[in-house]
Amino acid sequence: MAVRIRLRRVGSKKNPIWRIVVADKRSPRDGRTIETIGRYNPQTEPSTIELDEGRARHWLKHGAQPSETVATLMRVKGIAVSGS
Repeated sequence: MAVRIRLRRVGSKKNPIWRIVVADKRSPRDGRTIETIGRYNPQTEPSTIELDEGRARHWLKHGAQPSETVATLMRVKGIAVSGS
């Protein structure tokens, strides 16, 4: 199974808040997820990034590939992302 760490949109219309989730690559953006490992709110100043670093490292070690946006957020939080 191809696993990705990516964003899932929650929140109301014109008020996006994103959950950082681990999901099967083939599932839709807001579809079924394996685990929620954090959240991201770009509307606060500065942007709020909450991430369970232990679980993120666990999934990276087991072959999960982060999306480009999540890889950027992980670098901001100090988690090394190889290959992206």
